[in-house]
Amino acid sequence: MRTRAPWWLLTAIFIVASLFVLNLRTLLPPDEGRYAEMAREMLLSGDWVTTRLNGIKYFEKPPLHAWMSALSFAVFGIGDWQARLWNGVCGIFGVLMVGYTGARVFGGRAGLYAAMVLASMVFWAGASQFNSLDLSVAAIMGGALCAMLIAQQDTASASQRRDWMLACWAGMALSLLAKGLIGIVLPGGVLVLYALLSGDRSIWRRLHLGLGLPLFLLISLPWFLLVAARNPEQPAFFFIHEHWDRFFLKEHHREGPWYYFIVLLLPAAMPWIAMAPAGLAAARRKVAGRFQPAMLLVIWILFILAFFSYSSSKLPGYMLPVFPALALLIGRQLGSVSRAAALAMPAILAVVGVAVAVAALQVPALAAVRPLVISAGVGALLGAIAGCLLEWRGHRTASIAVQACAVWVMTQLGMAATEPWGREHAGKAMALQLRAVLKPSTPVYAVGDYEQSMTFYMRHTVIPVAYTDELAFGLQQEPERGIGSLDVFAARWGVRAALGQPQYAIVKPSVYRELRQRQLPMTLISDDGRRVLISSPPVAPPVVSGTRADFVIH
Repeated sequence: MRTRAPWWLLTAIFIVASLFVLNLRTLLPPDEGRYAEMAREMLLSGDWVTTRLNGIKYFEKPPLHAWMSALSFAVFGIGDWQARLWNGVCGIFGVLMVGYTGARVFGGRAGLYAAMVLASMVFWAGASQFNSLDLSVAAIMGGALCAMLIAQQDTASASQRRDWMLACWAGMALSLLAKGLIGIVLPGGVLVLYALLSGDRSIWRRLHLGLGLPLFLLISLPWFLLVAARNPEQPAFFFIHEHWDRFFLKEHHREGPWYYFIVLLLPAAMPWIAMAPAGLAAARRKVAGRFQPAMLLVIWILFILAFFSYSSSKLPGYMLPVFPALALLIGRQLGSVSRAAALAMPAILAVVGVAVAVAALQVPALAAVRPLVISAGVGALLGAIAGCLLEWRGHRTASIAVQACAVWVMTQLGMAATEPWGREHAGKAMALQLRAVLKPSTPVYAVGDYEQSMTFYMRHTVIPVAYTDELAFGLQQEPERGIGSLDVFAARWGVRAALGQPQYAIVKPSVYRELRQRQLPMTLISDDGRRVLISSPPVAPPVVSGTRADFVIH
């Protein structure tokens, strides 16, 4: 296409569609419910320094995500799409920044391809509408990478280099506030390796350390100082337990084989992963000039994958920071590959589409959402066929656009198909039932488990009973916010029940059976198979018999 108007229209559609899908699903526990609840409590309490979960000190993560989600709640109200808005905006920002950077560094067509590739990478498209920290830190760190690529171009003027490097330093500071030390460790490690492997030692003089480091500290340091002043226990827990121990020890039970992330890359970057080997190989060729942007991208990808592969704690979201760099390399490569090589992408997409449609027909667990899953598979297959035809006729840009749209739609349909399962696991129906009768002073107990999404939908914190898990550190600091044993809970419950004071408890079915054996005075309100909601039994008015008033408990 010779005019830019279609691409501006496609960009506008992408932005609107990316925001629209934020409200299609219930907030899935544990992550989505956890981070939404933290932001809700931050907004209501007015405390933007000490992060809390369920009213209990929670220092596993820095506050940027909670800050931005709380601002979203303040402006748009409390709800599902508002909780995901920060991630949605970050996902869009990452795509636009990659497109702009690709155009500046590798040429306009490469930038366009890179943007379409990143927008449709399955993990990126899915994580952009999932309320967790991984996508936001990946987008911010990707923004820092893009700023560095632009700043370090040989053609950059002195003012451009300074301004873009300051943007890079700001991005690293925000990455630190988004998820911790990886915000500086990963870019720092990449820079060291790049200087060693490229021979470009002068890059250290082009980083504007004199201005950049103070800016980094100005943005990132105040919260760490404030939270430590108010909570002296926070630094040791955050830096040692949540960084050192998580990386080197297996106590978080998230270990995996060394090839964990390499295997995940295959579906995560489908179908574009077919271009990755050629893109990595092409980046090894040194081009004229001092700065080698493709080499920096390769080092970024391999170092981050190696870093998290060595870690004892592995989750799929950890690999998201490599996607902007991977998209830039693939976008650069797509402009020069042969037709035969380019046809590998629609071939992969066709296989995936058929596999998804067949799974929808054969897997019983997908019966409830079969139309959505079949639509996802058929859409991918049609996109593959159209992409193949367009590539065969020499319309590569249109081919890539059609495939990108097909993968993006397939991903969103797949995410939407999880809603019945997510709603059940979130306990939303029970939470809304309880929310209708709760008052701020009414105690709600969570016995044996903590339902991460229910507190958000109830708009009410709970008192954990015989449960610690991720609340353990906070409960050590504030033990009065929890109940350590079932015996203590039963005694407290019995006192309020005798007084006729309202109270509720969310318990697991096995715990409910135990409470019945204990003959705890309670009324069954709801049972959804995963959890049971009970309350104190209703208390009748006193029945006067002679001179004695008897309380009849039903």
